[in-house]
Amino acid sequence: MATSNPAFRNAAFGAPGAVASTKVLSDNDLQALYNAPSAGSQDTDRMTYEDTIGKTVLCFVLLLAAAATAWVLTPVMPFLLILGAIGGLVLGLVNAFKKEPSPPLILAYAALEGLFVGGISRVFEQIYPGVVVQAVIATLVVVGVTLALFTSGKIRASKKATKVFLIAMIGYAVFSLVNVGMMLFGATDGAFGMRSGSIEIAGFEIKLGLVIGILAVLMAAYSLVLDFDFIQKGVNNRAPRKFGWSGAFGIMVTVVWLYVELLRIFAIARE
Repeated sequence: MATSNPAFRNAAFGAPGAVASTKVLSDNDLQALYNAPSAGSQDTDRMTYEDTIGKTVLCFVLLLAAAATAWVLTPVMPFLLILGAIGGLVLGLVNAFKKEPSPPLILAYAALEGLFVGGISRVFEQIYPGVVVQAVIATLVVVGVTLALFTSGKIRASKKATKVFLIAMIGYAVFSLVNVGMMLFGATDGAFGMRSGSIEIAGFEIKLGLVIGILAVLMAAYSLVLDFDFIQKGVNNRAPRKFGWSGAFGIMVTVVWLYVELLRIFAIARE
């Protein structure tokens, strides 16, 4: 008797002889299928946590290798710091505004940013011994705590918080540009420009650079939340595998920013 249910139009539900040619799997075949590894990002061409983590680790390995090189060579080749700063800024903007990620450009950014990080770390360490270790430990703590809070669901990105973050970022960017301009044209004689100034809070004189630095660290921490949120949404929405590079790039930019801010905070605290 014919049936109108599409699910039963399969040969398995047909006449007695309809499935005679269907292959029956042996116990060994079933066991082999069971033991086979699950499909990964290369098989599905989809974004996964494992693949994104791998790309992120690769970027940081390259960054650290370049940083170690700059740390050793900066005293005799100071131009490496300038090359890393300018080249990293240019490639950072290029990668940020590209519609699709470019692995070669992201890896090139990692290398240039490594030169900058290694060079500036060596300069700060010569002036303020021990400051680099403090900044590295603080960076790892902030990243670890932020990741733990995000993973546990205790902190999430929201539209309102993101709007506040963007406004704060614009204000911080304008302040930083003005501060750099004043330092270049000699409008301030402080080692850190306007950051070297002091303000009075509740009767206590506190260096402006520390207050701004703490606010910048909070912004960097929220930027990490946005990076984690991007990766989570990409994996859940089965985004193309290539966008794992975007996640790696975002985390790298934020962690470098966080490290530099903490490096400057510890240095200003010693002034």
